[in-house]
Amino acid sequence: MTDPRDVSTGMARVDGRLPDQLRPVQFQNHIAPHATGSTLIEWGNTRVICAVMVEESVPRWMKEQKVSGGWITAEYSMLPYSTLDRKQRDIARGKIDGRSQEIQRLIGRSIRAVVDLEKLGARTIWVDCDVLQADGGTRTASITGAYVALRLAVRQLMEQGKLSESPLSKGVAAVSVGLVNHRPLLDLNYTEDVAAQVDMNVVMTSAGEFVELQGSGEEATFSEEQLASMVGLAKTGVRQLFQAQDAAVVQTGV
Repeated sequence: MTDPRDVSTGMARVDGRLPDQLRPVQFQNHIAPHATGSTLIEWGNTRVICAVMVEESVPRWMKEQKVSGGWITAEYSMLPYSTLDRKQRDIARGKIDGRSQEIQRLIGRSIRAVVDLEKLGARTIWVDCDVLQADGGTRTASITGAYVALRLAVRQLMEQGKLSESPLSKGVAAVSVGLVNHRPLLDLNYTEDVAAQVDMNVVMTSAGEFVELQGSGEEATFSEEQLASMVGLAKTGVRQLFQAQDAAVVQTGV
């Protein structure tokens, strides 16, 4: 398999990064005081507020089907000023757009993959991800930030005596990869994402398992070798994200 570093010769990325280099990632915790747990993830020029709130009940379908344990659901939105051209609010259009719906379902699946819903008890965790500024990778930033917010929320629930043990089984994070000018690159910004022949989002757990891979060619195809290169880059990036997540919550005493 081609070493991703080798394909960097002859053409620098628009922001000067190496092919396997993440944009700077940092977290500002407790950004939403009324949330049970919250963080502002700043990933390059992408900024997303991730907040977790707890409802002491479960959805009606769980009651009707006598499903035990709790539930986790997510909502995602891009604020009107998050892009260069004003983005109309979903409420103004009367319905959520298809992209936002797909992303919030992905966030929910990703978080549920690392939570023991039985240990959560009969309560619902709401994960809200609001994009303040978009420069590529808003869904991966939402997942990565949502997990930090959830860890902060779990800590508070345990301090309040509402949980006797943590329902978190492992960590989860996500990163984008792609082929730009036929080179595999890690963590695409907006300019690279628009120019990509192949775009892929990879969600992984801290145990090295895949939660989801979303990849497609933009009027292009990709080989098995290119797929392996992109997945290899994603693993490299996700490992760094887990370190950043741990550092963020350790600073808050989690």
